[in-house]
Amino acid sequence: MIRINHAILHVFDFETGSAYLSDEELPLNERQTKSYVQRHLRRITASAESRHAEFAEGSLFAEQLAAYLAGENDFLGISVQVAQWFWEELRRADSVEQADLLVADFEDTGEVKVDGRLSEGEIAAQLDAAATRWFAVIVLPRRVSFVHDVEGAGNAILRHDAMLPNPTQKVASYLLVRADTLAIEFSDKPRLIGGREVNVIADDFLKCHSTPSGREVVSAVTEIVEEVAEEFGLRPAMEVSRAKAALVRVADVEQTVTPLEVGREVFAERPEVRERFEQAVHEQRLPEEVSVRRGTANRLARKHKIVTDTGVEITFPAELAERPGYIEFIEEADGRLTIQVSNVAHIENR
Repeated sequence: MIRINHAILHVFDFETGSAYLSDEELPLNERQTKSYVQRHLRRITASAESRHAEFAEGSLFAEQLAAYLAGENDFLGISVQVAQWFWEELRRADSVEQADLLVADFEDTGEVKVDGRLSEGEIAAQLDAAATRWFAVIVLPRRVSFVHDVEGAGNAILRHDAMLPNPTQKVASYLLVRADTLAIEFSDKPRLIGGREVNVIADDFLKCHSTPSGREVVSAVTEIVEEVAEEFGLRPAMEVSRAKAALVRVADVEQTVTPLEVGREVFAERPEVRERFEQAVHEQRLPEEVSVRRGTANRLARKHKIVTDTGVEITFPAELAERPGYIEFIEEADGRLTIQVSNVAHIENR
């Protein structure tokens, strides 16, 4: 559940060179406005694309944000400071894109289940206890759209470039800072500034060193498992599906992914394979541990898809690779494989 404390929209018009910085917060009492902001915040907080970082020592923004979170500055003031910085940086890009800036202070109560038998006060206390406060900055790219216009007896088609992204649309550039720890989650895309490729959020705004996102780590781990399995003559499809099952199982409990632990579990009975896996993890300089929100690993690794050279595609829950009697890969005498799916009670056409 997303509870918004404050939200504001600042408008950038790079074609005319004008920044329209709002001096009022968004009216969150209006249902459609509140819903739009909530859905974007919910999407970025659950994103597996987020990279992780920490503020560099002496960061000016970290000082400003800490002062705001301590109640020394107001929301409007810090949002204008952030908007002025992004305006100056984004307008320097060799190829600018029209965009607005959404700034928000909100709380995420996660997936806490509320007991309907409790009083309103008890429910509020339960949500407060589960809430994590965040400060968010989202670059909302505007898109060109065409709309009809009714003028007397004749109708017209008009061009508009002030269309904000739909709330279901992914945004490429955003920043989240956790209020209690100042831990950073962000996503950005490279922009050319003066002929140099720059990630504005990481390189210029935060000036931080980041670690890979959950998606990047999960992808790297499964690729290493596949390569190592092939190297030692194992069945990559089974080993990768077992690795995915391990990722989901650990991440849903610990909310972290530890690449080395995945290899130790998958190759527990093969020390030489496990050693080669750990070597590959160190060679790729994967982090010892990366945070993954509950449910994110499930979306990334819950299912495993294989495609045969005959064009047959099979998608199955990764956990079945660890359960005997459900899906088996049988190597025939001529080196070909037979895939056997068992314990099936019903089949549907999809």
